[in-house]
Amino acid sequence: MTDSRLTVERIIQASDCDSSARLGVVETFSMFMDLAGLHAEQLGNGLFSMRDRGLFWAAVKTRVRFFRRPAMMELVTAETWPEPPGRLRQVRDYLIRSPRGEVLAAGKTEWTILDQERGGLYPVREGIYPSALEYSAAQVLPEPFYRFTERFDAPPFARYTVRSTDIDMGRHMNNVAYVRMLAGLFSTEVREHNPIRELEIHYRSACYEGDVLSLCQKDTGDRSLALRAAAGEDDRTVVLARAQFDHALAESSTEDILAPSRI
Repeated sequence: MTDSRLTVERIIQASDCDSSARLGVVETFSMFMDLAGLHAEQLGNGLFSMRDRGLFWAAVKTRVRFFRRPAMMELVTAETWPEPPGRLRQVRDYLIRSPRGEVLAAGKTEWTILDQERGGLYPVREGIYPSALEYSAAQVLPEPFYRFTERFDAPPFARYTVRSTDIDMGRHMNNVAYVRMLAGLFSTEVREHNPIRELEIHYRSACYEGDVLSLCQKDTGDRSLALRAAAGEDDRTVVLARAQFDHALAESSTEDILAPSRI
């Protein structure tokens, strides 16, 4: 039987932390992505073996919820496992716990497989995972992903030029680079005194070095803010995000929470 879970211990380093000296939002997404990549290698469907088959894992949407962000030099246990796959999509779960079992952060990502030779999507069930793998039925965030229904009628409040440091080996903007861009919209004061409790991102289309992204926002209530990044003359949606905070947003304007220096 192939182990369906990957569990690793690690100490939260200074490079993992934000200004609060705790595990940062961006760094949590990075940790989960790295766990997924490492576990995929162990299961025989990692980056290079998939590339040899003309296939490529693509994240469709990700949600991360924070319960208590661990402090610098704190020992944590991080876990990941794939849920039973659907025909074309699959969810992978993540957990960060304290040594005593306290859940510190939880997340899930919906993945699909791109068939780079034939085009379109490749069925996840067709020879991707070992036949002996016993999938876990555990779901850390069982509620469905957020459904974006917002209309972003307001003009852009910020623009972001995709940098060379945002680009991954696929030559497009890396998933975590979007998180870094979005997290950087919020001031240090907000991030420390009204931190993000949950962040969900939906990846809609790729963008590349030099692309200029226009960012719009909308207060969705329930201590939440929806964000949209669009690119090109056709204003195509690149990414949609929803950030939920510890406390209610300022009533006067959602712009009150944005960093004073615009992108």
